[in-house]
Amino acid sequence: MIEITSHRQGAILNRHHGTESAKSLKITVQGISESGHPVKVNGVPAQMDGRNFSAEVELTKKVNPVTASVMTPYGIYSQELELVWDKQSFRRFNCFIDDHSFVFTELARQRPKHAFDHFYLAGLKKIHEETGLKVTLNTFYRNDHDKNGFLLKEMPDIWKSEFEANSDWLKISFHSYSEFPDRPYLESTAEEFGHDYDLVKNEIIRFAGENTFIPPIVLHWGNIHPAVAAELIRRGSRCYGKGFRPRVMGGPSLAERQKGGDMEKVQNRSMSGEDKQAPTDGLDMHYGFQEETGYLEKYRAVYDPSLDFLFYRGTICCNLVPLAEIPKRFEAIMKDVEARGIDALSFASHEQYTFPSYPNYLPDHMERIALTARLYVENGFKPVFFNDGLLGNMSWKND
Repeated sequence: MIEITSHRQGAILNRHHGTESAKSLKITVQGISESGHPVKVNGVPAQMDGRNFSAEVELTKKVNPVTASVMTPYGIYSQELELVWDKQSFRRFNCFIDDHSFVFTELARQRPKHAFDHFYLAGLKKIHEETGLKVTLNTFYRNDHDKNGFLLKEMPDIWKSEFEANSDWLKISFHSYSEFPDRPYLESTAEEFGHDYDLVKNEIIRFAGENTFIPPIVLHWGNIHPAVAAELIRRGSRCYGKGFRPRVMGGPSLAERQKGGDMEKVQNRSMSGEDKQAPTDGLDMHYGFQEETGYLEKYRAVYDPSLDFLFYRGTICCNLVPLAEIPKRFEAIMKDVEARGIDALSFASHEQYTFPSYPNYLPDHMERIALTARLYVENGFKPVFFNDGLLGNMSWKND
């Protein structure tokens, strides 16, 4: 009988979506009253144009209820949404790199004088110095590629002060116990997940310091059990990539990753969407969750009031996008940014593609990360950690 059509439940709104002052964000809420009877929005009469209504609403809190109601001969009908004010928002980007175990294995075996003498950390630090990049290294407890089965407990703490000194831009987080099997927490209990989480977190704090650890905003393969999701939130994660539920994902198959696949073929399939596309509309409805997926594709983030939690969608995964294609992909992203007033974006990659010993080694992998970070900065984005505040915006830090 009544529907708000201008905004979706959990929409994250900023200065681009209304008129912002120090006290509020004034927006226009629009919708349809099927009966044509007059509508009130938050108790104030809306302007009517036939069945269409519109009203100005001031968002004054981080999360704001907006209620449209209409009185009819059959009773009062209403719809309530909760909208988020991204107060004093600014363009910002998050970066994480998944699947870390190689760098810690080599550090433990090679024992350089400084941890940041290692080519991988040195490469990331150079990008940080050039662009201000902030990055989270999502980490395994076990290296499944090492013939001796390296465990994170073997990582020495002799560089702890170095990691602490760089913790303003480099964080380390939990990802999974190990790379295999895929989707390790899809059928896991909260206790099993918590055991692995504590193993990794405690080791990170031991060798890199408490300031270096940050709660994860994605787990290995993304798909997780509801009990794991609840435990993840309880442990301090404030946002997550796309959604918790099982979903179709692209990228190299397990066989290709283990034997060393044709990365050009893998990248082409990933760019086209072929490796995760449902072959019929019927299957797409079962696997795609189209409205939710479509909204995140367009707006990149949404708030879930039932969980008091944010979901975001990433942009570029560097190990799947060739170097020459990254500027083209970024140009398309910026069109959405300008058209939809998007301020918070994230990109990612995977550690192992930087290492010559990996079967799917990409010699230009670090260049891809550097280029993506540089494009963000050149377009006015500041590096942040999404788990801080509201997707890196600390304006509501006391709320």
